[in-house]
Amino acid sequence: MEASTFTKGSSILRVMYDSDYLLKGIRYAVDLSYMPDFAFDFYGFNGFGSVYNSDWTNDKQDSPLYRSRLFYAMKRHLFRFKNDFIGNIGESNWHWNAGLSIQQFKPGKLDVAKFNKGKDPDDPKYLKEVPTLFEYYTGAGIISEEEADGGWITGVKGGISFDSRDQRACPMKGIWAETGIEVVPEFLGSESTFGKFYLTWRQYFTLRENDLSFAYRLGYQQTLFGDVPFYYQGQIIVSELRGSSSEGLGGGKNIRGILRNRVVGDGIAYANAELRWKMVRFRFINQNFYIGTNYFVDAGMVTDEIEVNRTAFSSYLLTHHPGEQIGDYLTGDKDTPHVTAGIGLKLVMNENFVMSADIGKALKEQDGNMEFYIGLNYLF
Repeated sequence: MEASTFTKGSSILRVMYDSDYLLKGIRYAVDLSYMPDFAFDFYGFNGFGSVYNSDWTNDKQDSPLYRSRLFYAMKRHLFRFKNDFIGNIGESNWHWNAGLSIQQFKPGKLDVAKFNKGKDPDDPKYLKEVPTLFEYYTGAGIISEEEADGGWITGVKGGISFDSRDQRACPMKGIWAETGIEVVPEFLGSESTFGKFYLTWRQYFTLRENDLSFAYRLGYQQTLFGDVPFYYQGQIIVSELRGSSSEGLGGGKNIRGILRNRVVGDGIAYANAELRWKMVRFRFINQNFYIGTNYFVDAGMVTDEIEVNRTAFSSYLLTHHPGEQIGDYLTGDKDTPHVTAGIGLKLVMNENFVMSADIGKALKEQDGNMEFYIGLNYLF
């Protein structure tokens, strides 16, 4: 169970249960969550095909270019009910996976009044009433009126996985891989019918017995058919949800150090590589602990673009924001890898409870600067 509340009302309200015994021979995980987010990051589509201008959001400098520190934000509330099933295939390391999820996405324009509550207009943190990027996209019709107010997504997925890891929390050797397809039919309430393919490969190598290991992860996701609503494009599909969210690319779940949701497309690929060192071991309160560090490089990119009508965007700017240039928002370029590097610190009890802190640095200015993450478990 998780109940977290952040500034200005954003929350994570989540109940999660998993068991190997409720259904004989099947691992079952259920997740029921409600996550209102009043400042959900939105940077457009197609990675470097969209421009990120930090001067527009930097309220710490007196710049005529400043618009709003939340220019790249929108409201996004999410209700989620997920059911994941994993079963053995014989006595091997192979497993079958299946899942049913019911989700409601409610996007909307930024509630500026909520963020300004209790602030004086002279306060540097007071937000001006300016249109956000989300409003540009809806105004230009890049995001249709039908999608702009959200909708329901009922998805059915199936796949297979392979697991030869020596342990779950911090493997020193082995492979974990999965692949599958998720189908969302329109007759179950979605805006449209569509399907997505997903593939993940993780591998772990022992470099020094018990203390030093190398791990890497490769991921790929592709829309197979249909039109995916914009609010679902950022979801990273997995056989079993292990945290409160699985979306990106960008952020603490996949590419540490770049802006959250910076890389969104019809097809995406990502990679992580880590050197993990268990530096110091000790006993405390009759438990075994170790302090570890991890040194990482993350990367990801759009492999299949979402169609963006540049003519419609130009017409919108000409009519509603004369003087602004399409080059301030769209580059027209194909995406290239978004790369970060960083370091982490881990405090681990009994090899299975991991408290984690990671700091990642984006290597390109268009991806932001530096991000810090605190949570549980290794990234993968």
